[in-house]
Amino acid sequence: MWLTAGESVASRTSRDVLGRGLGVLRQAIREQPRIFAVAVVGSVLFGSMVIVSAYVVGAVVGDVVVPAIARGEVGVGTLALAAVALFGISVLRVVGIFGRRLGAGYMQYRLQAAYRRRVTRRYLDLPLSWHHRNATGTLLSNANSDVEAAWYPIAPLPFAVGTLVMLVGAIVSLFVTDWALALVGLAVFPALFALNVVYSRRMAPRQARAQRLRAEVSGIAHESFDGALVVKTMGREAQETARFAGRAGELRDALIAVGRLRGVFDPLLETLPSLGTLAVLVVGAFRLRQGAINVTELVSVAFLFTVLAFPVRAIGWVLAELPRSVAGWDRVRRVLDATGEMPYGQRVLDPALSGPATLTFTDVHFSYPPAEAHQPGAQVLGEVGFTVPAGRTVALVGPTGAGKSTIASLAVRLVDPDSGTVELDGVDVRDLTAASLAGTVALVAQVPFVFDDTVRANVALDRAGIDDEDVWAALRLAEADGFVAALPDGLDTMVGERGTSLSGGQRQRLTLARALAGRPRLLVLDDATSAVDPRVEAAILAGLRASAGEPGVPAASILVVAYRRATIALADEVVYVEQGRVVARGTHSELLATVAGYVDLVTAYEQAEVDRAQERAYDDEVAQLPSGLEIEVDH
Repeated sequence: MWLTAGESVASRTSRDVLGRGLGVLRQAIREQPRIFAVAVVGSVLFGSMVIVSAYVVGAVVGDVVVPAIARGEVGVGTLALAAVALFGISVLRVVGIFGRRLGAGYMQYRLQAAYRRRVTRRYLDLPLSWHHRNATGTLLSNANSDVEAAWYPIAPLPFAVGTLVMLVGAIVSLFVTDWALALVGLAVFPALFALNVVYSRRMAPRQARAQRLRAEVSGIAHESFDGALVVKTMGREAQETARFAGRAGELRDALIAVGRLRGVFDPLLETLPSLGTLAVLVVGAFRLRQGAINVTELVSVAFLFTVLAFPVRAIGWVLAELPRSVAGWDRVRRVLDATGEMPYGQRVLDPALSGPATLTFTDVHFSYPPAEAHQPGAQVLGEVGFTVPAGRTVALVGPTGAGKSTIASLAVRLVDPDSGTVELDGVDVRDLTAASLAGTVALVAQVPFVFDDTVRANVALDRAGIDDEDVWAALRLAEADGFVAALPDGLDTMVGERGTSLSGGQRQRLTLARALAGRPRLLVLDDATSAVDPRVEAAILAGLRASAGEPGVPAASILVVAYRRATIALADEVVYVEQGRVVARGTHSELLATVAGYVDLVTAYEQAEVDRAQERAYDDEVAQLPSGLEIEVDH
């Protein structure tokens, strides 16, 4: 889906690329008009001084140098006046350059920063289903290299605008000076524009392909780094290296193609103004012999062509970067224009309520959107209805793929149902404000995410009203205070990226403490303690039930996706789901007596736990054996 952005740009005509590129530039000017105006004023000042300097140099040569040579002496006063004039013009040119560069740079970096924020904000607004359809590496590229590419032409843009003003002034000056020299200018300047248009047309597909490959290389790198554990344990280092090298090689070739094209056109763009200067000298010498112009005018025009060569290139720079800009802009707009965000309502749950919340599912249906627009979505849930009463613990049990995690996501409104309602204290969660929902419900997901920060920062998340005492209380409730106290710096210990310095169970307990520190009224645990020892898991849930409402302990209702028998037995009620539907509800003992599928599932879970416990015991025994002692195993 994302690759078509670059391909579509590559197939466009140069006129379309030019039109769309100018549209991107207009957008930039509308967003930063004052800064752009400062940059353009500086550029126009520079351009005006270039034209003035050409005529001052011509006057110096024609009226000072040539007469001085003829007389054999130099007039000191006249020479000093010429020097002052040239120095004053140089100062004004420096002021113009400073204003132009400062304004252009400030404008470019402000736009890049603003659009990085907008893209990131949009990522956070879009639902998880949208993120699942787009690779993380591509999204990183959108927020970084695509934003940079979109606004890359901003740097030379004020210079190009000032150059246009300068060219108009130069052509008018040429006609005022001599019509024959003006015709040379009218031949050279359009040739420069035509060459730039051809350059832009040839460059468009190359820049678009390079921009697309940048995203692909970023995506492969992110997958390899994020999946380092899988890559290493499966012995796929060589294959991943080869996969990355192949795509990096394509990017290299694409950038070489861009550089090769520049290598062809850059000398032409440099040479054409020089040829114009040569033509001016030839035609000018002929006109000088005819008496149509004088030495001052010839030197001025020749000098003007010489100094115009560099500013005219600014127009070429803008045109050359437009294809890349359009490619980046299209990829950024695909994010900003993406639909599917879940708008929040305006209702707020009574802030005076501090007791557990009631969660109610009523006839909920849900389907994940298809990967392709023409495909139907797969239904995950149908006619789901149950209640988590205030202060009660409900266990959600079912085979893999039954929809348990989807129910947990609906409970905290990570996704919205296709039909039916999910209510907190009788209010549809879609009608609540974001702050009210976040302050009421907390989710601890299957895969714990830990920030590359301190333990304190990971638990508190810079939320108002959470001090160290609250952090320790949450850690105690999550059975995490012991290992945190043993860390080198306690709460100030840096845990590393994704918590790499912690074990899986420690990360799960840390994320559980994070949820508890916010004192939620509804706690949703999506298999959140799977990496924790069963005894610790049972102690955590028993502690939540027994201590609810005590100082430092949230009085919360609990919806827990459970697998272990000890965890399920602690629940007040069990909701058993199969194939996205609620099959049975009741206590653990009631379902054991009435639902065969439930019995088979719990028995399988229990046997798996026994097998894992035996493996751990065996490993412990082997670890305690004397070094070098071999064990004979009967196969």
